[in-house]
Amino acid sequence: MDELLARCACCPRECKVDRLAGETGVCGVSGREVLVSKVMLHRWEEPCISGKRGAGNVFFSGCSLRCRFCQNHQISFSPKGIKVSVSKLVELFFALVDQGAQTLNLVTPTHYLPQIIEALHLAKKEGLSVPVVYNTGGYEKAEMIRRLDGLVDVYLPDIKYFSREKGAFFAKAPDYFEQAMKAAKEMVRQTGQASFTEDGILKRGVIFRYLLLPGELSEGKDILDALYSRFQNRVYYSLMSQYTPPSFLREDPVLSRRVLKEEYEELVSFAWMLGIQNGFTQEFSSATEEYLPDFTDPGF
Repeated sequence: MDELLARCACCPRECKVDRLAGETGVCGVSGREVLVSKVMLHRWEEPCISGKRGAGNVFFSGCSLRCRFCQNHQISFSPKGIKVSVSKLVELFFALVDQGAQTLNLVTPTHYLPQIIEALHLAKKEGLSVPVVYNTGGYEKAEMIRRLDGLVDVYLPDIKYFSREKGAFFAKAPDYFEQAMKAAKEMVRQTGQASFTEDGILKRGVIFRYLLLPGELSEGKDILDALYSRFQNRVYYSLMSQYTPPSFLREDPVLSRRVLKEEYEELVSFAWMLGIQNGFTQEFSSATEEYLPDFTDPGF
């Protein structure tokens, strides 16, 4: 773990800072410990992730992508939470399972990959049996994802941008799609065709998410076209309408509004036209702050 943190290149930013010495890169975190902002049973993920009892969500603080419209900006822009050791992180995993979690859902984990790898090795040795979900913004290095082979059962990447211009504008990451597709290929290689338990929980596979932004229908179509051309129906696709404008963008000419119903319906129609059969859509009423976690209470 230490060699990865001493000259950090966990994500495509490759900041090369010494996190062990307290230096921080784009993600804003340092040290051997992990900053956890929230631990909870979450019932609002895809049905095959949440199940009837909820996914065991561990929300990690900080973010290496930092999209300008981030729905979890309270913890991604200014990292906050409780510092925990790797051994404590393992305890949190099992506490969620004891509460009834049907999956272990690691949210925004990229910048803590060294610690998570160590924690998952320990947890698997101790008998962790629920599917492990790697819930990411998609900006990953394929060689780092390769280190998760055998530790992660389900990948849940949010594929956000297709063009270099959009990647640069929204996240200062013009190479976003190039990196995301390399990582996606490795994710699908590891998990293969999606498979489910008898009660409908995804036990192995990839779900590609796309959060439609206002005015970005064309970008969304390009993303779906590229993903389907590469992976067909070996994977699942989740089309989300839940974009909720954060308060700090109230003056933005586009991002201050919600997605229009006709925009979302056109994206869904395009997905079916492509031939996508394995997919999830959302009720249009899901675009509300009710579905955003309360990060004032860490839950442990």
